[in-house]
Amino acid sequence: MEFKDYYAILGVEPSAGEAEIKTAYRRLARKYHPDVSKEAGAEDKFKAVNEAYEALRDPEKRAAYDQLKARGYRPGEEFRPPPDFRGGGAGGGQPFNFEEVFGNAGGADSGFSDFFENLFGRRSRGPGGPGVGAAPPRGDTRAKFSVPLKAVYEGGSVRIQVDGKQLDVRVPKGVKPGQVIRLAGQGGNGANLLLEVEYAAHPQFEVDGRNIIHVLQVTPWQAALGATLSVPTLGGEVDLKIPADSEAGRKLRLRGRGLPGATAGDQIVELEITAPRATSDKQRQAYEALAKAFEGSASAA
Repeated sequence: MEFKDYYAILGVEPSAGEAEIKTAYRRLARKYHPDVSKEAGAEDKFKAVNEAYEALRDPEKRAAYDQLKARGYRPGEEFRPPPDFRGGGAGGGQPFNFEEVFGNAGGADSGFSDFFENLFGRRSRGPGGPGVGAAPPRGDTRAKFSVPLKAVYEGGSVRIQVDGKQLDVRVPKGVKPGQVIRLAGQGGNGANLLLEVEYAAHPQFEVDGRNIIHVLQVTPWQAALGATLSVPTLGGEVDLKIPADSEAGRKLRLRGRGLPGATAGDQIVELEITAPRATSDKQRQAYEALAKAFEGSASAA
C-alpha cells in the first residue's frame, strides 16, 4: 500500500491550526461532493478528503499520525507499518497505543483506504503474526467507535470491522459522544468489546451539542432579495425561506432538525454569500452595472 500525506490532500501545511484544517476540509468536501460535483474522479477525491480530515481533526489522532510522518515517509511510496509502530513514534516522548487512539475508525463500509485501516482501524501486528510482541489483553477490550451522524439521527445497525472480523453494532437513536456500547465476547481472547462513541466527520454538518450546523452558500441577489432554497438535513431536504436583506453570517433556525434526545436539537443554517464567476460578456456587463448602481454604498456602510 502507499503512504498518504493527509496534509497535502487537504492543501495545508503541517503547522496548520485546527480552524485552517476545518476550513480546508469544508471547502474541498463541498467541491468534490458526489451530489454536486461534475468533475472526473470527484467521488475518489471526496473520499480522500474525508479520510484526511478524519485523521487530522482530533488532536490525539493527529499527534499519532505526525509521529509516523516524522519518520520521513513520502506520499505515494510503498509503505508497511514499522515493527515498532505500536510502541511509539519518532522523537521519543510518551508512546501512543494506536488501537486506543484510533479504535475502529475504518470498517467494511467506511470507504477509507487500506493505508488508513491498516494503521488506524485495526490492531497493530508484530512481524510474527497476531499478538507477537504484545501482552495478552487484560479484562475488557476498548476501542473508539466513529458513528455516522445519519445513524445517530435515525438509530439502527452499523457494520464495523475489528481485526478482520465484521460486526453489526446496534446504535441507539440519539447516542451521545463518550457513551459506551458493549459487545459481549467480541474483544481479544473472548473478552468484552467496549466501543466508546464519537461522531464521524460529515462534509455538510457540524455538531454543537444536540444542534446541527450547516453552512449554506447563497448568491448576493438571493441574500438581498430573499429566496426559498432547498437545504439538506439529516432527515432529508427541506425548503428554507431566506429573508430579504440577509447578510453573510446570518443564522436561521430549523427547529427540531438537530439530533434527537429528550429535547431534540435544531439545525442552524449559517449563510455564506458567494458571487458566481462572470464567464460571458453579458455577465460581466451585469456586474459592471451592479458596481455602478452601488457605487459608494460599501464605503458608506
